Amino acid sequence: MNSIPELKVASLREAFLSRSCTPTDLVRAVYAAIEKDAEVAKIWISRLPLDDLLAYAQTIEQRAAESGIESMPLYGVPFGIKDNIDLAGLPTTAACPDFSYEPKQHAFVVQELIDAGAIPLGKTNLDQFATGLVGVRSPYGVPGNSFDPEFLPGGSSSGSAISVARKQVCFALGTDTAGSGRVPASFNNLVGVKPSLGILGSSGLVPACRTLDCISIFAGNTADARAVFEVAAAYDDNDAYARPMNAPSPAINPTAFRFGVPRNRDLEFFGNDSARKVFFEAVKKLEAQGGVRVEIDFQPFLAAARLLYEGPWVAERYVAIEAILKERPEILHPVTRRIIEGGGEPSAADAFKARYRLADRKREADKVWNDVDFVVTPTAGTIYRIAEVEADPITLNSNLGYYTNFMNLLDYSALALPAGFMEGFGGMPFGITLFAPAMRDFDLLEIGAHFCGESKPTDDAISAPKDWLEIAVCGAHMEGLPLNYQLTESGGRLLRAAKTTAYYEMYLLPEVEGLPPRPGMIRQASGREIDLEVWALPPKAFGSFVAQIPSPLGIGKIELADGGSVPGFTCESYALESARDISTFGGWREFLKEGN
Repeated sequence: MNSIPELKVASLREAFLSRSCTPTDLVRAVYAAIEKDAEVAKIWISRLPLDDLLAYAQTIEQRAAESGIESMPLYGVPFGIKDNIDLAGLPTTAACPDFSYEPKQHAFVVQELIDAGAIPLGKTNLDQFATGLVGVRSPYGVPGNSFDPEFLPGGSSSGSAISVARKQVCFALGTDTAGSGRVPASFNNLVGVKPSLGILGSSGLVPACRTLDCISIFAGNTADARAVFEVAAAYDDNDAYARPMNAPSPAINPTAFRFGVPRNRDLEFFGNDSARKVFFEAVKKLEAQGGVRVEIDFQPFLAAARLLYEGPWVAERYVAIEAILKERPEILHPVTRRIIEGGGEPSAADAFKARYRLADRKREADKVWNDVDFVVTPTAGTIYRIAEVEADPITLNSNLGYYTNFMNLLDYSALALPAGFMEGFGGMPFGITLFAPAMRDFDLLEIGAHFCGESKPTDDAISAPKDWLEIAVCGAHMEGLPLNYQLTESGGRLLRAAKTTAYYEMYLLPEVEGLPPRPGMIRQASGREIDLEVWALPPKAFGSFVAQIPSPLGIGKIELADGGSVPGFTCESYALESARDISTFGGWREFLKEGN
């Protein structure tokens, strides 16, 4: 191998499939390149030795020899891990050396990624105990911003963002409680996925605010972010706050949507006119993409945001490191200590009062979803130089959270995207954030792909989490038809339109009182292709959905024209004796249109 392949999921897969590179080759090359990087000690708190990395590579190469590269969607993809997330074989420090411990197993999400073929390189630097949006509160140094080291790298997931921006890894895990997965993305021209709460399991994560924490993803483009998210979004039985992905349907159309923008008086750029200009250029780009701009009242969101640090939620940070604060407070970064030690003061009564206020703010904020599909804001209204933050660490950090602090309190999904560069700030990058109700993660990634000019998958398919179950429907359960609600109310998501192989016949079944007209489809020795839709259902919903199916219909394997197969509606042959053959219409929709 003459050079490192481009560190993108698709490029690496192409190189591996063509045998121009192997994971072993890639590990050696990436390891050597990182060793030469002058910033390595500030970006990485610890890294796996080369021999351990080669062992990972050889393991997946052996698996590929047995079951094929296709069985591992992230085959050979190198990644970094924020050092408040466990990786067996390296200590977890949370950027506090005296807190360090040796985990016996990988964090749940890390294990999922490794099982999918990804190779962990090590643990990245962070604001101590994930407290801060600046990226400068670490005893291990400050990872230099990838565009200009005088400016903030963004925190708390600073090392993770920089490792991706400097092309040391394909993607990296961060965390996001109050913006730590989005602000570093903005400051380094990256994509940052802040998932819906509970979708990426938190087992093996050092908590900051346990009820608000989520593991996040940094990537160089939306395609890589999506590939990682599809693997990582698996249900974690050991995380008490985990919940299954339950994507609402229908999906947001990425080229025809309504999006909210805060009123001018609610927008805050902290004196940065260059940021304002780039933001409104991004708004125009969304309009050109097919969006209709709707001005919204942003005050309920800002009121919720103020509760995060002004209310009792800082007590969660206190609980996470209470023993240290009581017994060894001197080991903490001075600013980290200053922020968290006040968390021991709020009472239980204060916590309940704040919960009530938050419920009121959420009720007000959620009204926006009656008018728009998602909201767009700056990720951060401006960027600061490190020297400015050292002079005023609390206020400027708070400014960076203006558009981020409310997100998990209100239970929203969010996606940070690169949006351009600021002329007046040395050409530094500027990012926007799209946010929507929980479980709209895939929709935001799809909209983001269009915004960034990235091509969609060649099959034009919508994705669902890997543990969901597919089902083919060919009649009244299709989108917009009378029984479709049984799918949508079960959390079902339309993946794609498809056709059967040319061995199926379709019949109009006799009418049944209380049910709409229905077809029955059966495989024969000869027949024709029949139109259908492939949906996906959460595992827990699949059984209850199937239980609603009345005879003579049932579930069997349906062969698809593209060569695959999927469970779907079939019909028992006895019911066809008095049924009308409508196969010539090629599908139920065509029959409804022309056959009556």
